[in-house]
Amino acid sequence: MPTRWLMTLGERTRPDAPTYAEDPAPDEARALALVDDFGHLFTVLREWRAVYGEELTAYAVQVEAGDLGHLPAEVVDDWEELGDVVRLDTEPGGYVKVSDYREIPDRADISARTPLGLPLWTTAPLPGDEQGPPGTPHPNAPELPQAPGARQPSA
Repeated sequence: MPTRWLMTLGERTRPDAPTYAEDPAPDEARALALVDDFGHLFTVLREWRAVYGEELTAYAVQVEAGDLGHLPAEVVDDWEELGDVVRLDTEPGGYVKVSDYREIPDRADISARTPLGLPLWTTAPLPGDEQGPPGTPHPNAPELPQAPGARQPSA
C-alpha cells in the first residue's frame, strides 16, 4: 500500500485563543484529503479556503492508505496518539505557516561542527573582538576618511 499524506481540517473552537485548533479524527473532520505528495496539500488548502474561509488550520500525517474510503482502522482509532503531525495554518495574504512536529532522528552525517570539532558559528565574541559601550567604534574598524570641513568627534 502506498504511503500518502492524510490531512484533516482542524476546528478553531476557542474564540479567546484564535490560533488554537482541535485536531479531529478522520471520521469526525469536516474536511479530509489524501494526497500522494506533500506539495499537493497546499492545493487542497487553497480549495478549502474558498469553502471554509480564509483562516484555517489543518493537520497532516503520513499514512499507508489506498483511498479515503478504505483508511486503516488503526489510523482512525489511534488518531490522537499519532505523533508525527505537520500543522498547516493559513495566514492573510495567501501564506501558509507550516509547523513540523514529526520526530526526526538525529543524523550523524549532519553536524553544526567542522571536521576538527569546532562550531560553525557562535554568538560569543571572538578573542580580541570585544566592543566598548554603545556608540563607540569597534576596535578593529578601519579609519574612514573625513570629508573636508566635517566635525571631528570629541575624544
